Amino acid sequence: MKPDILIVGAGIGGLVAALALQQEGFPVRVFEQAPVLGDIGAGLTLSRGALRVLTALNLQDPIRRIATHTRDMAFLHYRTGAVLAGEFDHTDGSDMPAAPAALHIHRADLHRMLVDALAERAPGSLHAGHRLAHLDQKAERVTATFANGVTVEGDGLVGADGVRSRVRQIFWGEGSPDFTGQVAYRCLIPGDIAAPCLGAGRAAVYIGPGQVLNRYTIRRNTLLNCVGIVRTGDWVGEGWSTPATAAEMGALYAGWHPDVTRLIALAPAGGLIKWGIFNRPPLAHWRQGQVALLGDAAHPMLPFLGLGAAMAIEDGFVLAWAMAGCGSVAEGFDRFQHARHERTAQIAAQSQKQGELVQAQSPDTYAHDAAPAGNARLYDFDPDAVFL
Repeated sequence: MKPDILIVGAGIGGLVAALALQQEGFPVRVFEQAPVLGDIGAGLTLSRGALRVLTALNLQDPIRRIATHTRDMAFLHYRTGAVLAGEFDHTDGSDMPAAPAALHIHRADLHRMLVDALAERAPGSLHAGHRLAHLDQKAERVTATFANGVTVEGDGLVGADGVRSRVRQIFWGEGSPDFTGQVAYRCLIPGDIAAPCLGAGRAAVYIGPGQVLNRYTIRRNTLLNCVGIVRTGDWVGEGWSTPATAAEMGALYAGWHPDVTRLIALAPAGGLIKWGIFNRPPLAHWRQGQVALLGDAAHPMLPFLGLGAAMAIEDGFVLAWAMAGCGSVAEGFDRFQHARHERTAQIAAQSQKQGELVQAQSPDTYAHDAAPAGNARLYDFDPDAVFL
């Protein structure tokens, strides 16, 4: 009988880890603090590496049904709209190749697909409304106690509970993450309403002094995901529910290209939110006894390369592969970190560098070929080659 693994956190990384472990024959149980798994989050990018992982988990067909293919992306001057790099994509996305370089997807759609897959493959393994209160380890067993009074035991536990990880706090003894001075604004605009503002194609990044705005279509072009990131000294909470207004965001982007200012004005009433971006240093060691971390709990990263979700997806798959055939949970966790530490550290550093480049005082100095976003190798990952 293989070790039974507890997973704290039912985000993207935790669910992929659960599916991958289940595929390798490990009993899994996933515990999520939210009482209901709802429709939260923004659009995100599934890189070629993340898509290979989802294919290895036999999820390629549902992904193709719910994701949007973007052939190219233009990087544009914030004021003039001049093309600094890339090309316009005026296709409708229907020409999806057999092996796309990347797809755009609503986080809620991806999350729902993973939840449904886990319910089908490991019925009853996902438990909502379980906020972790305490952890204890004895004789190679882990005991997790939740705020609702439930106590469970397992042979190992994985903390996939984000940048504010409770698992990390308990075993690594760290405080809260630090505010980066960056605030993100997000809105979803119906595709037909946004269409007149998409002269630069279905995906574009406008870059300007201290600010950036990224927008691309999702849900087969029925929605436009808009995310603006602003360097500011004003602290904003990290959650996904702090309301903002088009007037507030519009004031921050005053003087930007008309397509940007018009899009912000089109944000649905009550549909614009903001959140502070928080970060903390990556850990040197991801394991304490029978407990390990993955995703943002182990290696938080800034959003400027759009690879946060992809790193969590890669982590979840490699974790299961690392544990398969190992003599102990601890050995598997160590093997997992050894396989992932260098890549995640590189992506975290390059994400920070990309942010500095796109928020430079003069966007005219932006050289995409020398920027991390122009390095295709960062977006690639071959799960079959990890342990060769």
